[in-house]
Amino acid sequence: MTTAKDLLIIAIGVDHGGPVGQGDLSLALAGAELIDLLGTRAVTLAGERVVPDGHDAPEDRLLAEAGASLVRQVPYESVDDWLWRRGRDLFSAYTAVLEEEGQLTRERRRRMSFAAARMTVPDSAARRRALHRWAADEPVVLALAAAVGIEGDQSADEPVVTDDAVTAVLAAVHDAVMELEAVRQRRSFENAAFANVWRGA
Repeated sequence: MTTAKDLLIIAIGVDHGGPVGQGDLSLALAGAELIDLLGTRAVTLAGERVVPDGHDAPEDRLLAEAGASLVRQVPYESVDDWLWRRGRDLFSAYTAVLEEEGQLTRERRRRMSFAAARMTVPDSAARRRALHRWAADEPVVLALAAAVGIEGDQSADEPVVTDDAVTAVLAAVHDAVMELEAVRQRRSFENAAFANVWRGA
C-alpha cells in the first residue's frame, strides 16, 4: 500500500463529520504520490522543481504511473503544476483501483435504487494499516488529511515533518486546496449573481 491509498481509506473509513471534496482529495492524492516518490528516491526537489532521479519504477501500479508521467525535460515541472496535472480525476482512478483490489465496496440503499452508492471500507490488512498510520500520529498522513479537512483526536504536540522536500510538498498541497476552494466560492458568487439577474433582482 502507498500513502495515497492509505489517505483515501482514511478519508472514506474514518468518521470525521462530513464528506471530503473529490477535487480536494485528488490534489492531496497527487501530493501523497509525490511524497512516496521522494521516499523511494525516484524524484528529488530542486527548489520547487520535481526532478526525476532515474530509480526503478515502484511496484504499485498507480505510483508507477505517477513516476512514468513525470516531466523529464529541463526546466522540469513545479510541485504546484504536478499537483494540478496529476491530480486531475485522481480520486476516481484510486477508487476504481481500490474497488478492484477489494479495499473499497459500494453499498446501495435498497429503497432508493437511483441513489448514489455509498463507499465503505471493509476490514482488511490494508484498512488496519491505514488506520494504524492515522492513530499513530504519522505526521505526513496527518498533514495530508488536515489539508482536506480531516481532523483527528491527535494530541497538541503531534510530531512534525522534518524533511524539507516533504514539507514543501505538503505546503503546496495546502495552497492548492485553498486555491480550489477560492475557485468554488467565486463560481458560487457568479452563479448567484446570474440567477439574480434572471429573477430581476
